[in-house]
Amino acid sequence: MPMQIAKSLHAAVLVSDLERAEQFYAQVLGLEKVNRPLKYPGAWYQLGDFQIHLIVAPRVGDTLVNEEKWGQNRHVALGVVDIFAAKEELEAGGFPVQMSASGRAAMFVRDPDGNVIELTQI
Repeated sequence: MPMQIAKSLHAAVLVSDLERAEQFYAQVLGLEKVNRPLKYPGAWYQLGDFQIHLIVAPRVGDTLVNEEKWGQNRHVALGVVDIFAAKEELEAGGFPVQMSASGRAAMFVRDPDGNVIELTQI
């Protein structure tokens, strides 16, 4: 019998500067920080029954394999209520965004370490 995956639990994102990353994930994206019972540096954010785990790494390199189309790189996808309001807010905060080339209501933004986050209107 094949393995049965029941649900997605979390995604781990490597960051070089925890304070700077927390400012982005908590204040810019508005995610809720939750208790993290581990001793090594990091932070956890809750989104419904899914979490994003920030893990501090000694070096985090720019991992884009396709610089022209951010969506064709490793990324975490999140749903937003109003894609255009999110776009305005990110750009006002100095975060460049790239709209999806597919024509759907989606865009991509990069965190301070260059990790790609997809935001799709739900």
